Amino acid sequence: MVQCFAFTLCAEAELSMLTVMSYDRYVAICLPLHYDIIMDVHKCALGVLGVWISGVISGTMHTAAIFSMHFCGSHVIHQFFCDIPQLLKLSCSNEYISDIGVTAFLSFMAFLCVVFIGHSYIQIFSTVLRMPSAEGRAKAFSTCLPHLAVVILFISTGIFEFLKPPSDSPSALDILLTIMYTAVPPTFNPMIYSLRNQAMKAALRKVFQRRQA
Repeated sequence: MVQCFAFTLCAEAELSMLTVMSYDRYVAICLPLHYDIIMDVHKCALGVLGVWISGVISGTMHTAAIFSMHFCGSHVIHQFFCDIPQLLKLSCSNEYISDIGVTAFLSFMAFLCVVFIGHSYIQIFSTVLRMPSAEGRAKAFSTCLPHLAVVILFISTGIFEFLKPPSDSPSALDILLTIMYTAVPPTFNPMIYSLRNQAMKAALRKVFQRRQA
């Protein structure tokens, strides 16, 4: 239950964070003169709070729905953690139907996030391509493309993994796809959001200099 809750919480929080960051980039590129007003400390704090609240709600709903079911037969899961499709496969008769409503609701919310991210990037690219300065376009693309790459990787591998039918035997492809959407995007997050920040770079340099001294 803890694994299922933590997985759903982190997956939903990751998608919500990617959505918030796409809006942040939209404001920074399309409305640069209003950035400090729109993305002030209060709104950033509300965004982070909303990310984790959505994750907790999603994790609670999915965990409650899945573990209200009974499990029959073998309890062997062909994954390195309690993946939701694998758990649903072990449910007795048609009890998995109780989770369909929760899955449909969360899938709809995820779809809205994807649509919002797509709309943000359409506006971003439209603005960037109209920039007269090649240096400005390069700077804007360098800011957006790493985030967009993580969005595409996370969403595409996650959709493929959840839409394909669960296999009866483990395969290297199943494990690889799971790693691609569970481990790789969070690993890239510090490089996208923190290591590109000048203040964070200066703080890291001070830490390493102190250790060397």
